[in-house]
Amino acid sequence: MTTVEEIKVSPGWLALRERADAAARSQALVEQLLRRVPAGGPWLIHDLACGTGSMGRWLAPLLPGAQHWILHDRDPELLALARADACDAVTFETRLSDVTQLEPDDLAGATLITASALLDLLTREELTRLIDACAAAGCPTLFALTVSGRVQLLPPDPLDGRIAAAFNEHQRRPTPRGRLLGPAAVEATVEGFRETGAEVAVSSSPWQLGAADGNLAHEWLTGWIDAACEQEPELVPEADPFRRRRLNEAAAGALAVTVGHADLLVLP
Repeated sequence: MTTVEEIKVSPGWLALRERADAAARSQALVEQLLRRVPAGGPWLIHDLACGTGSMGRWLAPLLPGAQHWILHDRDPELLALARADACDAVTFETRLSDVTQLEPDDLAGATLITASALLDLLTREELTRLIDACAAAGCPTLFALTVSGRVQLLPPDPLDGRIAAAFNEHQRRPTPRGRLLGPAAVEATVEGFRETGAEVAVSSSPWQLGAADGNLAHEWLTGWIDAACEQEPELVPEADPFRRRRLNEAAAGALAVTVGHADLLVLP
């Protein structure tokens, strides 16, 4: 199989998914975090691969005390959007950086490290480097919305399972950086941090898309099916009518979609 080039994350896609992301993230893990840290802050929070800053907009109101956020991303366009729409209640700065190349000193002084929708996009070597950097910081880390590989569509369709399997293989595809972890990322991250002596709590954080999420369901379905067909081109003849059926159901508010994710809280 040939390698697949990285795809730039669209600001439009991040905006479209932000409400579903906020609804899915685990508040229970935040409550667990707050039971383990000194009350009142202050907080120095590094948000890795921040995109447009949605993690901060969700999490900052849940944390007591003064907060300073350092927003990391390698896309200057996304960082500019994050600066323009940062939470008013906190101070922040942006850093143009590739979080797959972090050194331990880059996170010095952190009281919390966060990331959202990141781990499944890493290779095993990149994850190991990230774990080493986070472990050296010696503070809690909260990873949200890592793809688990579990998808359920209601009503069911005979082709659902084949599309899902092909999509999951696409998530584990080889790239110029190495093979992506995809749905294996949750287990690999838990194992990697536990080897450092850290405690890791995992909480399910699925998207639950229904009639009110038609635009997001449309975009997610389109990307899900396209990736499956890229992975297994022999699916295309059956996938085209499947796509029409599913998109029509979504447009009519007659499709319920559960997209599995997991949140992880690492406590050193």
